[in-house]
Amino acid sequence: MTEPISHNNCGRYALEKKTILSLCSSHQGFSMADFARIIGASIPKVTRIVNEMVAQGYLVDLGKTGSSGGRRASIFGLNPNVGYFVGVHVEQERIMLAVTDFPGQMVCPVERVPFRLEQSEQSCHQLCLAVRNCLESRMNLAPSKIAGYGVNLTGRVNHRTGYSYSFFISEDKPFRTILEADLGKPVMVENDSRAMAWGEYMSSFPGTEGDILFLNVGWGLGMGMVMDGELYYGKSGFSGEIGHFPLLDNNVPCRCGKIGCLETGASGSALHRLVTEKLAEGRASVLSEAYGRGKELTLDGILEAVEKEDVLCIECVEKVGETLGRAVAGLINIFNPSIVVIGGRLCVTEKYLIPPLRSTVNKLSLNLVNSDTMIKVSQLGEKAGAIGASLLAKHCYLQKQ
Repeated sequence: MTEPISHNNCGRYALEKKTILSLCSSHQGFSMADFARIIGASIPKVTRIVNEMVAQGYLVDLGKTGSSGGRRASIFGLNPNVGYFVGVHVEQERIMLAVTDFPGQMVCPVERVPFRLEQSEQSCHQLCLAVRNCLESRMNLAPSKIAGYGVNLTGRVNHRTGYSYSFFISEDKPFRTILEADLGKPVMVENDSRAMAWGEYMSSFPGTEGDILFLNVGWGLGMGMVMDGELYYGKSGFSGEIGHFPLLDNNVPCRCGKIGCLETGASGSALHRLVTEKLAEGRASVLSEAYGRGKELTLDGILEAVEKEDVLCIECVEKVGETLGRAVAGLINIFNPSIVVIGGRLCVTEKYLIPPLRSTVNKLSLNLVNSDTMIKVSQLGEKAGAIGASLLAKHCYLQKQ
C-alpha cells in the first residue's frame, strides 16, 4: 500500500526527489532498495517517487542488476535525453565550449573559438552569437536541445545575482540577464576558478570526503573550494581571492591596487615580470634576441621557452613554484584539505613548477596536518573550466527541480 501525500509531507517529498536526482548525478545505477536505504523512506514510497520521475523523463530503467541468485532488481539512472548542458569558459583571446548530457558525460570534444570579450552589451550579444554558431555548425546541436548554460569569467562574479564586476554593463542589466535573453535558456554565471574546481571535483574526485582546494595559476591567481561536496562562496559570494592575499614583502604593485599580493609572485604575470627583469639584466635566454629587438614578450612565448629547456625561464618557474608553495603550506595548515589541485595555464610547466612547490610545503606546513593532504596537478588541464561550467549548469538545473 502506497503512502498518501499530505500537505505536511510535500516538502519532504520534494526533498526526496531532489536527493534521488543528486544521487544519480554522482553515480549511475541505484535500485529501489538502494534509494530507500539512503534517503530513509519505505520501498513503496520510493517506488512511487521513482515511477513518477520516470514518467516525467528524468530517470530511466537501466536494466537488471547482476545478482547471482534470487530475483534481480531493476536499477535506475538519469535519462541522457533530458537535455544537454553547455559550458562556456571565457579566456582573454578565446572561448572554450564543452557539452555534457544529463548524466554528466561529455558528448563531443571541447571546442575552441577565437573571441575577445569587451566590456559592452554589444560584445555580450556577440559572445552569444559565437556560442550558438559553434553549437550548430561544429557540434550539430540545435538550441532546443539545450537545457542550460554555464558561463565562466575571470574576476569577481556573483553567481546569485548574475553580475560580473569584471564585465560590468550596468546596475539594471546583470551579465546573466543579457545572456539569458539571447540564448533563451537559464544561464549560470560563475567565476572561472570556482567552475574549474567543480569540474575537477566532479570529473576526477567525485565523492571525495573532506575539502578540495583548486588553485588556478593563470595570468592571475584564483582559488575554488569544494567543501562537503559543495562549492564554498563565503558571505558575499566572492571567496577564493587567494591571489590578493598580502603574503609578500616585495613592494610590487598588484593590478588590484594593493602592494605585495601573492599574485605578484605566484602567477603567469609574476613569471612574465621575473623573466623580463632577468632579460633586462642581460641574462642569456632563447628569448634574448627577440627581446633585444623590442619584440613583445608574451606568456605563451615564455612557456614555449620552458618546453625548450631554457635555463632562465626554468629558474623563474621554479621561483614561482617556491612562492606558490608558501601559500599552499598556509592553506594546508588552515583547512587541512584532502586534496590541493594545481591547475591553470602554468600547469604545462609541471616538471619544474611542482617540485619546488612540494619542497616548500614540506618545509613550512605542519607534518601532522599535511600528511593527509594530496597535492595533485589538474587532470582536466585547459578543459577544466568549460567542463566545470557545463556541470555547474546541470547542478543549478537540478537544484531548481
